[in-house]
Amino acid sequence: MADTELTPELIAFVREQKDRHEIYQALLRYTRGIDRFDKALMASAYHPDAIDEHGVAEGDPDQFTDWAIGWHGEFQHQHQHIITNHTVEIDGDVAHGETYYVFWGENREGPPTLAFGRYVDRFEKRDGHWAIAHRVCVNQISGSFNPVDVPAEYLSQMRATGPNTRDRNDISHDRPLTRSRGYAPAS
Repeated sequence: MADTELTPELIAFVREQKDRHEIYQALLRYTRGIDRFDKALMASAYHPDAIDEHGVAEGDPDQFTDWAIGWHGEFQHQHQHIITNHTVEIDGDVAHGETYYVFWGENREGPPTLAFGRYVDRFEKRDGHWAIAHRVCVNQISGSFNPVDVPAEYLSQMRATGPNTRDRNDISHDRPLTRSRGYAPAS
């Protein structure tokens, strides 16, 4: 057998990897959608009849995305949803996933929030499209932390790479991404 032969096992493996990739892309649409306040992108991670049980709120994709964007907009200047460890068990057109998350939010009042937990999801593939059918957000711990004092000059340099906004003006939407200011290596 040649290394380039498309055996039934190799074809099954490639199909499974494609499914895994598409499921992970749904997770990324969710995190980017909420962090950029892009309701359509966030909602595209779900099937229209999905349910999200987040503990503090629950609902279908329309209800939940409205709540999440509204809550973060009201209570935080900026925030990030970061996904880390991810496992998924695929059985035909249904998959069960567990994805760890870290959440950071710069609160409008008080110190920043840092939270950890897991998204426990049932994904379904419908009409060739993987998306969340049911999510339970397991909130494991949430607290606040005190940021380190950073000199104002350094802080302004750190923030000069923006704009850092929660909408389509954010630098992540720039196409093509181009150099916006001169680079001077540290001396």
